Amino acid sequence: MVAKRYAAFQKGDVTPPEVFFKRRDFMKLGVGGAVLAGMSAMCAPKPQESQDVLKIPLKRPDVFPTKRNESFQIPADIPRDLTPRMTAASHNNFYEFLAGQGGQVYRYVDKFEANPWKIEVTGLCNNPMTLDLDALFKFPHEERLYHFRCVERWAMTLPWSGFPLAELIKKADPKSEAKYVRFESVNRPKQMPGLASASYYPWPYHEALRLDEAMNPLAMIVTGVYGEPLPIQHGSPARIIVPWKYGYKNPKSIVKIEFLKTQPKTFWMVQPHEYGFLSNVNPNIPHPRWSQATSYWLHSEEPFPTPILNGYESYVSALYPDEPRTLQKPLHKGETAR
Repeated sequence: MVAKRYAAFQKGDVTPPEVFFKRRDFMKLGVGGAVLAGMSAMCAPKPQESQDVLKIPLKRPDVFPTKRNESFQIPADIPRDLTPRMTAASHNNFYEFLAGQGGQVYRYVDKFEANPWKIEVTGLCNNPMTLDLDALFKFPHEERLYHFRCVERWAMTLPWSGFPLAELIKKADPKSEAKYVRFESVNRPKQMPGLASASYYPWPYHEALRLDEAMNPLAMIVTGVYGEPLPIQHGSPARIIVPWKYGYKNPKSIVKIEFLKTQPKTFWMVQPHEYGFLSNVNPNIPHPRWSQATSYWLHSEEPFPTPILNGYESYVSALYPDEPRTLQKPLHKGETAR
């Protein structure tokens, strides 16, 4: 049974970013409130749909719910309200299931199998290994409240459960020449319809961090949320969370962790002027197609100023001594983002 603090229900669906921004403009005209209120009531998930949204693909009563680590608090300049569980599960970016847009990913996950599962740890390390779910859940787990920010400007606050990525890295024992950690997501076209519908993307999904970033205490391997194992749309059974970076730097359903000497290309660097390797949350670095100065809560659309490094400056600022502190110009094609 999930703790009562996670039982909050938020009705209404969340639109893709381009529609979302237009709807906010519509609201500013002062003519859309009543219409949108009616639409919200009409679109509220029905009871059976609610069960589908919150479906958990595996059970680990020996692990969940996990104890909250109060050492990790939401940054002081971020409101502490927890994002309603239904809202967080109803709108996700997981292109392997729903390509080209964020949305109701849960509608496309019914064929996906999260158990059994294996994660290969390989590359420049002295202790390569393959972790099954039992080995993964043997790592001491804890819950942390983290602020999460998508590059599309929406934000949420979630109680993730998992363990520090650094603990797995220490166990793998990287070699001295290892400077980067690459993550690879699962690639199952028969179970993930977005793979087939968007064959033009460089599948499988892959992301990477510098080794010093991956060793930061904030970086986590996450296996649960809201006191239970991850739903598929959140990246079951295991994903990466680095809360000072944009959401796409947090790969889901990972099957491979590789230690490398040189910086690898990442999935979204096919558009290098829009998405760079670092991809830190920074209001001073506009996306070429929109400003990043303002964020919006996923559950309410209320705006708030975007804090540099997503509010986690005290944890990670030493990693980025040249992080821009003044407003930069949007990049154009041919330029390379940070």
